[in-house]
Order: sequence, then C-alpha cells, then structure tokens
Amino acid sequence: MRTEPSPGTLPAREHLPAGHAGTPVLDVVIPVYNEEKDLQPCVLRLHEHLSRTFPYAFRITVADNASTDTTPLVAVRLAAELPEVRSYRLEQKGRGRALRTVWSASDAPVLAYMDVDLSTDLNALLPLVAPLISGHSDLAIGSRLARSSRVVRGAKRELISRTYNLILRGSLQARFSDAQCGFKAIRRDVAQVLLPLVEDTGWFFDTEMLVLAERAGLRIHEVPVDWVDDPDSTVHIVKTATDDLKGVWRVGRALATGSLTLDRLARPFGDDPRDREISGVPKGLARQLIGFAVVGVLSTLFYLVLYSGFRTFSGSQTANALALLVSAVANTAANRRLTFGVRGKGGAVRHQAQGLVVFGIGLALTSGSLAALNAATTEPAHATELAVLIVANLAATVLRFLLFRAWVFPDRHDASPSTVVAAHTPAMPNVPPTVPAGPASPVYATTPRSPYGRSTHSPYGTADAPYDHQTWGDPTMQLQPVHPNDHDPRDAR
Repeated sequence: MRTEPSPGTLPAREHLPAGHAGTPVLDVVIPVYNEEKDLQPCVLRLHEHLSRTFPYAFRITVADNASTDTTPLVAVRLAAELPEVRSYRLEQKGRGRALRTVWSASDAPVLAYMDVDLSTDLNALLPLVAPLISGHSDLAIGSRLARSSRVVRGAKRELISRTYNLILRGSLQARFSDAQCGFKAIRRDVAQVLLPLVEDTGWFFDTEMLVLAERAGLRIHEVPVDWVDDPDSTVHIVKTATDDLKGVWRVGRALATGSLTLDRLARPFGDDPRDREISGVPKGLARQLIGFAVVGVLSTLFYLVLYSGFRTFSGSQTANALALLVSAVANTAANRRLTFGVRGKGGAVRHQAQGLVVFGIGLALTSGSLAALNAATTEPAHATELAVLIVANLAATVLRFLLFRAWVFPDRHDASPSTVVAAHTPAMPNVPPTVPAGPASPVYATTPRSPYGRSTHSPYGTADAPYDHQTWGDPTMQLQPVHPNDHDPRDAR
C-alpha cells in the first residue's frame, strides 16, 4: 500500500462560491479504450446536458487509455470543436491510472467520472455533485442498489454486483451500497490527500478509494440512479472479479496490520453537534469503553478456556499464571489496535512491556483471590474457583482500563495539529485547447506532456500539455507525484 508522508489533515468543508472566474467548478472525466463509435455521442450528449442544466462552469476531459483505434482522433476533434472539452492520452491501460492522472492535474474543485456508455441517467449528475459543492460531503457515488433506483440489466450481472458488494460488507465492513457503478465524484482537496494512498490502477481503484475514505471517516453521499446495462460492454467479468478479490485481500490485510496512515484524512471538528466537546468528558471515552468491554469479554472467555486447559496438567496457581500471561499479551495487542486506535509497529514492544506490568497487577489480584479461597477451604470445587476468578478478573479489568488509558495508551493529541487549508478557488492554469495538427500531418495531435513534466510518446503526434507541472493551484499542499506511466504488472487491461 502507498504510505507517502502526510501533507497534513484536511480542512473543514466549505461551500464553493458561485463565481469561479475562468475556472471550471466541475471536471467530468470519461476514461475510454477503443471507443471510437461511442465517444462522440457520449461527449455531445453530456456537453448538451451540462450546458442546459449545470449552473457552474464545467469541463469534460476524455482520458484515452492507450487506444489502438481512432479513439484519440475523435477525442482531439471534439476538443477542437467544443471549448469545454479536453483530451488526454495515456500510453498504458487502466481506468484507475487514467482517473488518478487527470484528477491529479485538474484545477477544478469538484472532480467526477462516468463511463462512456452513459448507462447512468444524466439527471443524477447534478444531485451527485451538489453535496460536494455545498460542502456537505467529501465523495459521492451513484447507487444501482438503492431502493429507489431503477435498473435494467441481466440476472448474471445483477448477481455478480450484489455478491461483490456483500463480500465488501463482510470482509472490509463497507457500508456504501454500490462500489462498481461508473458514476462518482470527489472534492479536489480530498483527492489531493486520498489518491496517493490508493494503489490500484485498474477497476478496483473505485472500491479501494471508497473503502479508505470510509475508514478515515470521510462522508460519502449516495445517489439513487436509473441505470440501463450496456450489452456491448467490453469488461471481462471473470478477470475483473478475480482482480477485485485480490484487491479486497490486499486492502483488508493493510487495514488489519495498520500500515495505512489514514489519520492524514482526518477533518477538524465542524458544526455537527456530535463533534462538539463536552467539558469534563475525555474525548473518545465512550468509544474506548465499548471497545475495551468487547475486548475484555473475549479476553475473559479466552482466559477461562486456557485456564481449564492448563488446569488438567498443573495446579491452580500455575494454570492461572500461564492463562493470564497468554491472554494478557493478546489483550494488550487487541486493545492497542481496536480500542485506542494505535496503528503500525512503532512502540509495540514498549506497549507490551507496560501491558505485562498491568498483567502483574492482575496476576496479584487473581492469585490473591485463589489464595484466599484455598485458605477458606482445602478442596474448593472447580465451579467455585471459576466464580472467584471471574469476580477477580472484573476488578482487574476496571483497573486495566484505567492504566491503559492513563499510562500505556495516553491521549497524546491534545496539541493542535497543523491544519492545512486548501484553496477552493485555485488559479486557472494555462490550458490551451487541443487542436488538429497541421496540414502535413494526417492525424490529430493527441499526446500531452505528463502532468508531472515527463513527455509521453504517442503514435498520434505531440502537443503542448493541457496541464502544467503540478497544477493543483494550491501552494499549501504538496503531493508525491503519481506518474501515468507507472507500470502495474497486475493490470493487464
């Protein structure tokens, strides 16, 4: 997984101003591969719809994924005819690579994409981006699985889609309803920080982006859509499903091991009443109590199982010490990750050492209880031993939580972190329209420079880059570059 240094936390969401002189508020990307027949009708229909219904300036960017037919020529011709249309050529395939490249170079504060077949009804476009413009949400997705959605497609695709989303819910605890609908939008300030964390360059790009955003606490808005299946779709279902399952395993493993720095996506407290601090109540206490209680119950059951097993070949004191030692190590690790949200390997040894000190205190309580029981009766029943140990463990659990919270995992976030304020009115870069080549050339010029300054070589000629080097338009936030020519050997599309 990508773990570049964090540029800072996200700023508070704000409503985009109505006047964005010269700069499009919305940039709709259409990733294409060998779509010479469908591209022009798609762009013309989308352009007409936006011109008629969208109240802000907009841009349509055609992202060509190394097409081998005349798709690049069609894209450049459309860019020459329509001022709001741009064409962009990549020399490698991969929908995720295309979206990352164009979104990273765009200066529009709201970024969206849709499939070239326009299976989703365009009337859902304004509801899709409105929550991002207003500052209510961070990402927005179209959902074909919402109750009010109207979908026309075959049983095979319906089964695959619902099964995939069930897998996401069961394995990654995803709460969004439709990860695969090709109709999504994201705020540019969020994309600046989120995209470097997304590793996939193919069809799993959407899912990985949504899972990471959701785990980081970003707000995802869902829009019910009307959707009609394209019977001529070139998506290879079996290969796509296999790659998606590999992606689910990779992301799940990264989340489980804490190797992702999702704290960079945190937002400051806002106007939500749930975000307001209450005097006298430590931040996160309720969540930590719930997490600690769940871990404590499981640890107690684990301890009792171990004690019963060790008791078959050892005395009560030895069985108690061994069971408590093993369960204490597991308890410290579980509370470290789940209750107090400590990720990564940093400080793990120190935390376990401190946990062993807490274990020693618990051992003294439980051992003392057993000693008192043995002093009261020479041969106590096994059930009586378990009852005494349960009471002693409850007392040790309360003390363990207090020590964990105040000593082992203290809240070290009292100091105000440096908050990066992203500009919502970035300067418009010098974006020359893409025009046909001169009379001597039989084809249109379609290949821009890379948004990071590297030229890409294309059989369709060259042109000045429609995006300058690092045209985020925001000097307060810096990203590690993601190059469109980075090769992912797993991406065979």
